Formats: sequence, C-alpha cells, structure tokens
Amino acid sequence: MAKATIILDPAFVVGKTDPRLFGSFVEHLGRCVYGGIFEPGHPTADSEGFRQDVLELVRELGVTIIRYPGGNFVSGYNWEDGVGPVDKRPRRRELAWFSTETNAFGTNEFMNWCVKAGMEPMMAVNLGTRGADEARALLEYCNVGSGTALSDLRHEHGHPDSHGVKLWCLGNEMDAPWQIGAKTAREYGTLARETAKLMRWLDPGIELVACGSSSRSMATFAEWERVVLEETFDVVEYISLHGYFSKHGNRSRDFMAEADWVGRYIDEIVAVADAVAARRRSPKRVMLSFDEWNVWYRTRDRATRTKPGWPEAPAILEELYTMEDALVFGAALLTLINRCDRVKVACVAQLVNVIGLIMTETGGRCWRQPIFYPFQHAAQWARGMVLDMRLTCGTFAAGDGEHFPDLVSAAVLAEDGRSLALFCVNRNFDQAIDTEINLRGLELGNFLESHVMRSDDLNATNTAEEPQRVRPEKGAAATAREGGWRLSVPAASWCVFRFECRPAKNAG
Repeated sequence: MAKATIILDPAFVVGKTDPRLFGSFVEHLGRCVYGGIFEPGHPTADSEGFRQDVLELVRELGVTIIRYPGGNFVSGYNWEDGVGPVDKRPRRRELAWFSTETNAFGTNEFMNWCVKAGMEPMMAVNLGTRGADEARALLEYCNVGSGTALSDLRHEHGHPDSHGVKLWCLGNEMDAPWQIGAKTAREYGTLARETAKLMRWLDPGIELVACGSSSRSMATFAEWERVVLEETFDVVEYISLHGYFSKHGNRSRDFMAEADWVGRYIDEIVAVADAVAARRRSPKRVMLSFDEWNVWYRTRDRATRTKPGWPEAPAILEELYTMEDALVFGAALLTLINRCDRVKVACVAQLVNVIGLIMTETGGRCWRQPIFYPFQHAAQWARGMVLDMRLTCGTFAAGDGEHFPDLVSAAVLAEDGRSLALFCVNRNFDQAIDTEINLRGLELGNFLESHVMRSDDLNATNTAEEPQRVRPEKGAAATAREGGWRLSVPAASWCVFRFECRPAKNAG
C-alpha cells in the first residue's frame, strides 16, 4: 500500500469558497435546452414545458449559478428573438452550431427556470455581431423595474418583476477564429470597456466578466489577457478562463495529469492580472471566472460537432463519461477549490446532454453521469474555509517525464466550524493510499462518514439501462491515531471523508 501525509491547521487558510464556484452552463447547443431542460409534451413537463425529472436532478446536484445563453451561440444571437409571444418568434439558421433555432425558449423562460431550480442566472451579451447598445438594451429589459420602453415591454410579456441579474459576461471567446465576430485583443478590449461603461451607467450594481483566452493553447494566450485588462481593468470584476481536458489514445497517465495544468493556468492569469494592477499601482485584484470547464475529447472533432441539413436540437457533443473521466474531473474540481482565493466563479460545461453532468432521452428517461457525483459532493460539503494543505505522497510520470502527485486533495472547514470535509482523488491505479491526517489547532470529534466512488473497470459508464453502474457508496471509517486520523483512499477512486471538529482550546 502506498502512503501519504496531510498536515492541516485552521490558522492557515487559502480562503472561503464562493457559492458561485459550483456553477454550470446552459447553451442553445444540441439537446441542452430542447430535449434537455425544456421539453413541452414530455410526461414530466410542467405547464411551462420544463422537465421536472431534470429539475429534480439539478436540485440534487446543488448548482448555484447558470451561465446562459452561450457559449459560441451568443455571438450571433439577437436576444429580442427570444421574448414575447412564442408563436411570433422567428426561426433562425444558427451559425455557431449549424442548427435551426426555434426561439421557443428565451430570456424569460430561462429566468423562470432558474427560479424553479433555485439558482442565480449569469447572462452573456453578444459582442460578436452586436455591441454596446444591444447589451445595454438587454440589461434594461432584464433589470429595470418599470417606466422605460424595454422594462415596460417586459411587463407586456408577463414579467412585471425585474429579473435582477447581477453577473454578466461581456461576450464569449472573442479571441477564437471559430467565434462569430472574432476580434483582436485591442478591438475586443475597447468594445468591452465601452459596453461595460453603458451597462454600469444603467445599473451600477452589476458585476462584469471580461473574456480571457478561450484556452491556454491559443497563440495569443497571456498577451490577450494583458491587453484586454489594460483596456477593461477599471470596469470589470473578473476575467474568464476556459479549459477542457482530453485523453489522447490510451495514455491514461497523461490524461490524469491534464487536471494539473488547471492550477498553472490559474496562476499564470493571476500573474498577468496582478501585473496590470501593478502598472496602475492599484490595490484592486481582478478575480477569475472559470466559466467553461470539463472533460471533453470523444466528440470534440469538427465532424461530430454539427449535423447536415440545419436540424432542430440535434444530438451533438453528447459525451458519455467514464469512471476514468470522473477522476480527472474530480482532480480539476479540487484544484479550483484550492484556488478559491482568486477563482470566485466556475461553470461546468454543460449541465444537460452536451458534455453534460446529466443525460436525457428526448421523451424518455434521465440519469446521472459519473462526473455528477464529485460535483454534487463538492457543492454540498465544500462550502467554507479551504485549508492550506501540506501534502506528501508518491508520484507518477507523465508527458515528457514530469512527475505528478498520486493524490489530489482539498480540505474544507465548514462555515460553522463544526465539521471538516476532506476530498481525495487517488490517481494510483494499482494501490490504495494509506493516508495520515495530522491536525493542528483542531480538536478531534467523531468520524462522520465517507463516500467512495470507484470501479474495477475504468471505462465503466452510466446509461439509461444501467443508470447506477458508477456511483458512490458508503466507505470505510477513518481511525483516530496520535492526535490525527488515518484513512485509506482506494486505488483509482474519488473519496470524501467527513469529521466532527472544533478549534483546540489552546489554539491561537
């Protein structure tokens, strides 16, 4: 059995997790909206066409915030097409995903769905084919109470109350050649600054996200962020990061290491943002919005991203996740938690069907993907203070021979200080890891519970016929030993261990 040591002390913390760290993403792409969250005529659909079976899983998942309506889709979207009487809404050829958009689901439907799901909306504006005035108009429609043309139009559409959207994305992946209306960093930065100016004049209480690089592999990476932040530093709270993890061939070790570049990516963007602040001699710190992230490789090539004939809601990008994928997903999630001092928003892309946490059959069943469970556990138990962990463990070699830790972990002290959650991903496929937890400044209480997700088959997945093939089960108890805990993290597993605790009487 391999061994690891974790040292924890509540006097040393990374920071407090923001609830928005546990977000997801809904885009007009494939069956995410139509046949996913919205399907009038489905046996479980309510009077507004929302699938109640999906809503139940979304509530169980614990998502706090949803980014909408894109994604690539937003850069060619006219928001006016999706409001007002449904039978008057235009059908459009949608150029991001080469589909027909019916516009049966739009802004007000999304807001109603967020209320029923119990989550905050995060809206994106079109800075591809449109600009500052259209963004201002959408904000007026959503947030102004009454007494203006667009707020009164919202009243006419049956929504007298302001939607009160606080968090807004200034476009999407504007550095990317695949983006409708792609721009240079200077072009985008100037447009984003002027858009932010109009939006803030209209509603000073909003928070804004500038577009960062669409991936760390872009040729303009880091320089894009520098230029954009030079233009927008004074008018935005966040800059975005997007990242997807891929497996190449049978290289499982390289795949496991994919999650580790998340931390490097974050550190690099923080360095750029703080350099821009330093040039201004400003104490302001731009925070990070990692508002697209997930495992994605099976359906990523262009041939599987579109269907001929401009279909409505085609089944595209429907990744079926495995136990192996869940290990990479879980390790990336823990990295985000361990960077919570700067990553304040994160959105798994996407929520349903399209590289989704949840899968559905149009007209039929829905079920949880393996990646559902790490997210659910974190959303439930990673609320509080993240401790600045010191971890010692074995390593594995990947890529060009670089070594990566077998164990990825995060420790979160609950907001009331009465319990501690320890999250672990064991990336050693062959051995369990005997882990010693050294607690300093905390008095031991009872061991509460553990949850373990593993499978003898790393390619195991969940389907409509076998919806619970990969799922967590109750794990073994940890044992108290010499002022700490000892526990076993099974080979190739995702685990959560929970303990009662309280500050030691002589701490501090």
